[in-house]
Amino acid sequence: MDLTSTQTISPTTALTATPQTPPAVLNSDFETFLRMLTTQAQNQDPFNPVDATEYASQLATFSSVEQQVKTNQILAGLAEQLTGSAFERIAGWIGMEALVDTPVRFEGVPVTLRLDPHKEAESAKLVVRNEAGTVLQSVAVDLAKPELEWTGLDESGAAHPSGLYRFEIESYRGEELLSTTPALTYARVQEVRQQGTDVLLTLANGTHLSAAEVQGLRTPNG
Repeated sequence: MDLTSTQTISPTTALTATPQTPPAVLNSDFETFLRMLTTQAQNQDPFNPVDATEYASQLATFSSVEQQVKTNQILAGLAEQLTGSAFERIAGWIGMEALVDTPVRFEGVPVTLRLDPHKEAESAKLVVRNEAGTVLQSVAVDLAKPELEWTGLDESGAAHPSGLYRFEIESYRGEELLSTTPALTYARVQEVRQQGTDVLLTLANGTHLSAAEVQGLRTPNG
C-alpha cells in the first residue's frame, strides 16, 4: 500500500477552545466595582478622606478589572474564530476514510486493518469479536506488515454473517502476553457537524465520534 496517501492527524489539533468566563459576568462585576468606587468618592467624609495610598490601590484595582474584561473579550473572539476555522477545515474530510478505533460493519467485503503491535513483540495475533463481544477468530499476523486485510472468512472458508465486528491485536514475547491493543480501521466520513466547541463526525458505519479521535486520513481507493 502506498502510505503517502495517508495523513497523520495529531490528537492535539486545535479543534476545541478552552471556555472563557462569560463576558456578561465580567462586565457586570466591572460595572458594580465602578459604582462602588464612585459612591465611595461621592460620600466620603471631607474631614476624614480616604487615605491617598488606599485610594491609589483602589484605582489600580479598577484598571486591572478593566483590562481583564477587555482581555477576556478578545480571547472569546479568538476562540470563536479558531472553532469556526477548525470546522471549515474538517468539513473537507467528508468522503475521505478516517483511521479510527471503532467497530466495523462487515457486509462481505474485506476489511483493511492498521496494526500497532507492542514494540517488543516476537509474535502477534488478530482477535476478531462480534457485536456481543464473543471471540470468533484468532489469526497470526506478520509483524513486518503494518496493515492486514481481514477477508471475513472463518477457518472452513465460510463467510462470517453481516454485522458489526471489533478487532484487537494481542502481542506476545514467547508465551507472555505483552499487550492487547485495538486494530484501527478505516471508515468513510459521511457528516461533519459542530456541537458547541467540538467538531463531531458521523462515519459510514453509523459511529459518532470527535474529530480529535481520528488518527489518520486517506482518499478512498474506489
